[in-house]
Amino acid sequence: MAWRGNISKSLKELRILLCQSSPASASTRTFVEKNYKELKSLNPKFPFLIRECSGIQPQMWARYDMGVERCVNLDGMSETQFLKSLEDLVKAGGATKA
Repeated sequence: MAWRGNISKSLKELRILLCQSSPASASTRTFVEKNYKELKSLNPKFPFLIRECSGIQPQMWARYDMGVERCVNLDGMSETQFLKSLEDLVKAGGATKA
């Protein structure tokens, strides 16, 4: 999973929005709890923004160069699907720089 170390090279910012208690955000909360520390250690100066808001549907926003943003709805996704979505966002950012 070499793409994990390339997050800071491909993206400008990553925002994860989730609800603290809803079942729809359960897998997103689990992902953050299990993976945030590793992702941050691989990309120490990169802005990972975790935003909690009661009742919100879980989403992941990636910001690229020139203010371009892409959103992924995380509602009901498993941890594997979440990782795949994040990988796709990172690779999309790398493709724009090639």
